[in-house]
Amino acid sequence: MPANDRSPSPPEPSGGDARDLYEELTDDLLYDPAIGRATMMGYPCVRLAGRFLATYDDKAGGLVVKLPRERVGELVAAGTGEPFAPAGRVFREWVAITTVDPQLWRTVLAESVEFARKSLLADS
Repeated sequence: MPANDRSPSPPEPSGGDARDLYEELTDDLLYDPAIGRATMMGYPCVRLAGRFLATYDDKAGGLVVKLPRERVGELVAAGTGEPFAPAGRVFREWVAITTVDPQLWRTVLAESVEFARKSLLADS
């Protein structure tokens, strides 16, 4: 088949697509009155009763979520996530998910909400 008869490859997601997905999925969390929008280190984020859940990292073009250290380790070991290390300091309970995957992002956001709820209960 001549080169000009081939179908084009699907486009790679752009940063705008990732940011739109972040906005869409975090909007879905706002049904809970304890969850709201804020900023963290200059990034947009969502919080549950004051506890950070997730943020969007414009530089990496991905979702960053707070999860138990063990889960962060699993995601990094599997190649699904990367350590979140703004300014070179690794945050052990945070992982960056730079692959734009709606199902994965939805899953880790739900895990982040559950983690925050458990930590609230542990503190009470």
